[in-house]
Amino acid sequence: MIRVLLADDQVLFREALHTLLSTQPEIEVVAEAGTGEEAIQLAVAHQPQVALMDVQMPVLDGVAATRQLRTLLPECQIIMLTTFDDDEYVFEGLRAGAVGYLLKDSSAQRLVEAIQTAARGETFLQPSIAAKVVRELTRQTASPLSPQPLIEPLTAREIEILRLMAQGHSNREIADTLVITEGTAKNHITNIFGKLGVRDRTQAVLKAQSLRLV
Repeated sequence: MIRVLLADDQVLFREALHTLLSTQPEIEVVAEAGTGEEAIQLAVAHQPQVALMDVQMPVLDGVAATRQLRTLLPECQIIMLTTFDDDEYVFEGLRAGAVGYLLKDSSAQRLVEAIQTAARGETFLQPSIAAKVVRELTRQTASPLSPQPLIEPLTAREIEILRLMAQGHSNREIADTLVITEGTAKNHITNIFGKLGVRDRTQAVLKAQSLRLV
C-alpha cells in the first residue's frame, strides 16, 4: 500500500481526491490537511510515502511546507498539485524538494501514475511542465565542452523512447505509442538509464540532449 497525505485548502477538491484515490487498491489516504502547517504536523504523525501538496494554502504555502517537510521527513516524496503552471511556481516547488508537479486538471490515470512513480522515488512531470524544466536545466547546464561519448551506444528503439520521454510521456503512453507492453517500456528505460549513467528521466533527457541524441 502507498500511504498518501492530501494537502489542499479547497475542501470539495480534497474530498473528491480522497474519493478517487479510495478506488485504487494500492493507495491509502492516511490524512488530509487544509494548510501547509497542518500538512507538516499530519505528515510527521502519519508517515506517508507520498504527499500531494497544493501550492497556495493559508498559514504556510505549499512550497514552504515542502521545504520543511523534506527536512523533517526526507523519505516522504512530494508532488505539487496545483492549477498553476507558471514557471516561478514550478521551479520553486522543485527547488524545495518536490519530485513531481501535476496540474489539477490532469486525468485520474495520470494522477495515480504520478503517485506510483513518486513512491518509487522517481520524478514525475506532466508534458507541459517537463518541457519547462528541460529548457531551464539545459540553459543552466549549457557548456562549450564536448560531452563524453557513451561506452555502449543506445539502440534505435531506446533513442525512440528517449524522444518520447523528452516530450513528457509516461511509461504507459510510451508503450501505447510504440505498441509494446508497459513492462517492456520500463525495461528499455532502465537500460537507457544504465547506458547514460543517470538515475531519473530528467537527467536522462539532459544527457541525451548534450549528446545530441534527441
